[in-house]
Amino acid sequence: MYERNVKWIEETVAQQNEWRCNTLNLIASENVMSIRARRVLGSDFAHRYAEGHPGERYYQGTDKIDEIESWVKQQLKTLFSCQHMEVRPISGTVANDAVFSRYIKPGDVVMVNSTAGGGHISHHKSGSVGKYTKNIVDFPLTPDGYHIDCEATYALVKKLHPKVLIFGKSLFLFPEPIKDLVKICNDNETTIIYDAAHVLGLIAGKQFQDPLGEGAAIVTASTHKTFFGSQRGIIMSNMDKKEWWKIDKGAFPGSSSNHHLDTLVSLAVTTCEIIAFAEEYSKQTISNAKTLGRSLSEFGFNVQAKEFDFTESHQVAVDVSELGGGNEVARILKENDIILNMNLLPFEPLERVTNPSGIRIGVQEMTRFGMKAEEMERIAELIKKCLKESCSVDNEVRELRKDFQKVHYSFDE
Repeated sequence: MYERNVKWIEETVAQQNEWRCNTLNLIASENVMSIRARRVLGSDFAHRYAEGHPGERYYQGTDKIDEIESWVKQQLKTLFSCQHMEVRPISGTVANDAVFSRYIKPGDVVMVNSTAGGGHISHHKSGSVGKYTKNIVDFPLTPDGYHIDCEATYALVKKLHPKVLIFGKSLFLFPEPIKDLVKICNDNETTIIYDAAHVLGLIAGKQFQDPLGEGAAIVTASTHKTFFGSQRGIIMSNMDKKEWWKIDKGAFPGSSSNHHLDTLVSLAVTTCEIIAFAEEYSKQTISNAKTLGRSLSEFGFNVQAKEFDFTESHQVAVDVSELGGGNEVARILKENDIILNMNLLPFEPLERVTNPSGIRIGVQEMTRFGMKAEEMERIAELIKKCLKESCSVDNEVRELRKDFQKVHYSFDE
């Protein structure tokens, strides 16, 4: 019986692989790894344990992973111009928790981006921050909803003396105003934490912003969105060693024991690719997002932040409330092999989370498959035909994807 179940599982995986190769994947929090990064997954490292730091493990037999972990930490330090780099968290949310657990105590005031304003769930009462304090205050937003109102935030920092400001978003179109707020934070001994999960690859390519250089004390991130690697997390900082020791203990033993060595090895391969290709890839990704936003707008869609040229990242936000809402639109597009997600838009009530006004589109994966402006315009046309003309476009999607199967910005043969 269970041997048949194994066969069913294998067949289901094969179906997933084949289907996704014929879709337009526009989920903003995903990407695709190169063949060579995937090739090292499932090695002997998948069976092994390594607690502690390289050279200081609690297990024997870690010589090889010690070499790789030490190497990738040094490469990432150089890439991001930082003194400290933690690569042991197994996801961006685990990285966040490793930091939040050391910097947020019960009763502390923490300022974050609201859920509707794009903030990630780990920043909120129901996520990681909420485990440590309930005094969570949302950043005030400018009328467009996609930028923090710095004057109003300045006044709140002065009044509330928050322990921590958490920048970074899940719906993340534009850089955060670290430079504008760093002085008031320093004056109030407020720590700036920047969650770079979505934009880490753009930061690596020097096309978005430099959060550490602009004044953030700590940067957390996941490594599988615009940074196109295995699903892990990192933490970086330029703080003094004594302060960094808190985060070190937050990562181990605070939030992880063994840290999934096979995906760490895959991350090492991706780091080589990022160092070589991040600038070119980031420029193309942002250009593609702007082209897609512009094209959708020309087709009559209510693309957000038009007055700011739609985006400065890999993402585009669209208000589809007149087309049935985000949940319905995402469902229709999925039936036509265009994969994206519904999303709350700024100022929407949380009650609308199951069918919000918006959809969130990310172009980073299709960019890695080699798509450029012409393909972005074609994707906009397919979305228009599907949603505004009620046409089935799955065959056209598959036809478009036929020529975009090879992963670019890699060392694949």
